[in-house]
Amino acid sequence: MKLESVPKPTEGMEAGGQIAKPAAVTASKTATAPAKAVADGSWAKKRIVIGKSEKPIVPAGPGLRLETVLGADERTRILETKDAPWRMICALAIEGPWGDFMGTGWLAGPRTIITAGHCVYETKQMGGWAKKIVISPGRSGDELPFKSVESDKFSTTNLWTSKQDPDFDMAAIHLKEPIGDNVGWFQVGSFPDEQLQNYMVNVSGYPGDRGEGKEQWWAKNRVRAVTPRRIFYEVDTFGGQSGAPVFIYEAENTPPIVVGIHAYGVGGTPNNIPLQVNSAPRIISEVVAQIQAWIDQDKAGG
Repeated sequence: MKLESVPKPTEGMEAGGQIAKPAAVTASKTATAPAKAVADGSWAKKRIVIGKSEKPIVPAGPGLRLETVLGADERTRILETKDAPWRMICALAIEGPWGDFMGTGWLAGPRTIITAGHCVYETKQMGGWAKKIVISPGRSGDELPFKSVESDKFSTTNLWTSKQDPDFDMAAIHLKEPIGDNVGWFQVGSFPDEQLQNYMVNVSGYPGDRGEGKEQWWAKNRVRAVTPRRIFYEVDTFGGQSGAPVFIYEAENTPPIVVGIHAYGVGGTPNNIPLQVNSAPRIISEVVAQIQAWIDQDKAGG
């Protein structure tokens, strides 16, 4: 089934109304990060991981447990949230029909936030479409180094709204203001299986168990498995980090490239993947095209 965009219905419109046509794929990467998002990159503080590794990062402490934090918790709080790439990662305060929730998003363009589909549309716990979301780039506790904005305009995929298919658990939050012009945005990339395998990935977001969704926490490790639409990695995460960017650096002094949209803990790992890993819907060529379509839509004021 073809990947299509499903916007949040306006009042009186049924879900699945107007469909945005994906843009043509012209390259394996799109939405190049502005130079300012790289020049002061705090990866130079020896935190960000780069390239590939045949060996895992082995945490100290007890063995693996059946939680999303894989053994000893290796997450580190990010305090330099005014720096790139951390400032391009946003805390999400989500108001749903049945209550309030937290999540993570990241800038893919001046007015486009990418996140997990279940951060904007979820039927079992949230009660359907989110009513509104407050987006805070680079939040650090009560400190808001950049302007927070609010949106009630969202899009997700047809296979998320119709089937809650975890391979298609991705969404866009559409903004009225071009906050990305101030903080920058991520590049996204589609890579072949063999290139992603063992790549060292970074995942940073706003977990509920640390700072109640107001503090940014980061961890790193390698990709352990790849399927046509998912990537699986040994990186510690927790609820609230759904929607976080799974990003790589190909080399030093290159921009970060998002290769997945974090969405699941070990409970979301299929039975045919015999590993204790977390996972993300994968950025493949048609996902690149859909993200570009959302960016173009927002640039046009759609």
